[in-house]
Amino acid sequence: MDEKSNKLLLALVMFFLFAVIVLQYVCPGTECQLLRLQAFSSPVPDPYHSEDESSARFLPRYNFSRSDLLRKVDFDIKGDDLIVFLHIQKTGGTTFGRHLVRNIQLEQPCECRVGQKKCTCHRPGKRETWLFSRFSTGWSCGLHADWTELTSCVPAMVDGKRDARLRPSSKDRRGSPNSNPGANSPSTKVRNTSKSGKNFHYITILRDPVSRYLSEWRHVQRGATWKASLHVCDGRPPTSKELPSCYTGDDWSGCPLKEFMDCPYNLANNRQVRMLSDLTLVGCYNLSVMPEKQRNKVLLESAKSNLKHMAFFGLTEFQRKTQYLFEKTFNMNFISPFTQYNTTRASSVEINEEVQKHIERLNFLDMELYSYAKDLFLQRYQFMRQKEHQEARRKRLEQRKFLRGRFLQTHFQGQRQGQSQNPTQNQSQNPNLNANQNLTQNLTPNLTQNLSQKENRSNQKRNPGQDQKGSNNSNGINDYIGSVEKWR
Repeated sequence: MDEKSNKLLLALVMFFLFAVIVLQYVCPGTECQLLRLQAFSSPVPDPYHSEDESSARFLPRYNFSRSDLLRKVDFDIKGDDLIVFLHIQKTGGTTFGRHLVRNIQLEQPCECRVGQKKCTCHRPGKRETWLFSRFSTGWSCGLHADWTELTSCVPAMVDGKRDARLRPSSKDRRGSPNSNPGANSPSTKVRNTSKSGKNFHYITILRDPVSRYLSEWRHVQRGATWKASLHVCDGRPPTSKELPSCYTGDDWSGCPLKEFMDCPYNLANNRQVRMLSDLTLVGCYNLSVMPEKQRNKVLLESAKSNLKHMAFFGLTEFQRKTQYLFEKTFNMNFISPFTQYNTTRASSVEINEEVQKHIERLNFLDMELYSYAKDLFLQRYQFMRQKEHQEARRKRLEQRKFLRGRFLQTHFQGQRQGQSQNPTQNQSQNPNLNANQNLTQNLTPNLTQNLSQKENRSNQKRNPGQDQKGSNNSNGINDYIGSVEKWR
């Protein structure tokens, strides 16, 4: 009994080894489909499905027009178009900025050298950049320049750094501080144009306000200050009275979260709204120009309008959808897919519900802006996916119509060629067919005459008063058969 069991066990081991060898021979790769056992238990997940681990069902809150949802920029990299990246702190902008210079399929890729932060992103055949960002042109308009700074600085930089006095003032370009934000303003257009005719396409990345706030606090704890930021507005930086500092030393390293939240001048509060709005509409950093409630309303509406009319914006919580929308907007494809990191330094910070509510109150404008941005972002994604599916369906229908037309055309051409052949040639090539046709021609008149006589007799018996009608029927039959014979 033991000997039989040992032989059986040995046979099983040998069969297993043989199966492994065969499998390695048939499928040597580590990504073999046979090894993906999960495919038998669950379908392949959609790469764009629930990146933020929320419900896949999305219910829109805002009504956007088709022009708001459709983003298609005819970006001419060989011409005068320029992408301007507005980099907001702690939104994942560094990662996205690296994608722009290292991960895009281009005719002339950006030249990135080891040990250098900036890359050379020239247009094909020109010594001129197509990208204005931290990793291409550096902080040319100041560290983390905002919307107000970029829309004033970038045209001057591109036009050869003309003197600021040659440029129109911000009030002339945007209207008075009490004007309606977004109305008749260049800041509400998708592209701005410089004096030299260059088109500017502004893009940015947003993040959940609470996560972004905690990430900035951790960054400040490590010694970050952003002292090099200029905050230029209406041609000048703010005074120390308009923008006081939250700390007295060289930096704010080791700052507790409570101290970080208690500073009323902390620029981390509502940073995304401030950096996306037109600050000239509220008197820049002068808080005495208008009441706080009115100021907040103008800033929020300006940030929403500028964001909606930007060429593109993405969300940190939706990396794959951000990649998809950028590719569809600019018709530029990335080499490798974006990666969704759900674990960050901010996510490692444990806070209670009371602290979270306090952070949300400090960033109530950012909370409203992010809700608006997320709704617009997901609606744009759904719109573009639906448009893509409709286009694919239209192409399939056109292909089927084309193939059906080709088939019918080929079929009828074959019939015409067969009918147009010489009858004498057909007879000489097929004598049996000729004999059959002669036999048919000899028999057909006799059969026709017999059938017509019988039909006339039956009609006379049934309807004696309708001889004329019967003769008409027989004549119709004769005409039909005659036409058939004539065709033959």
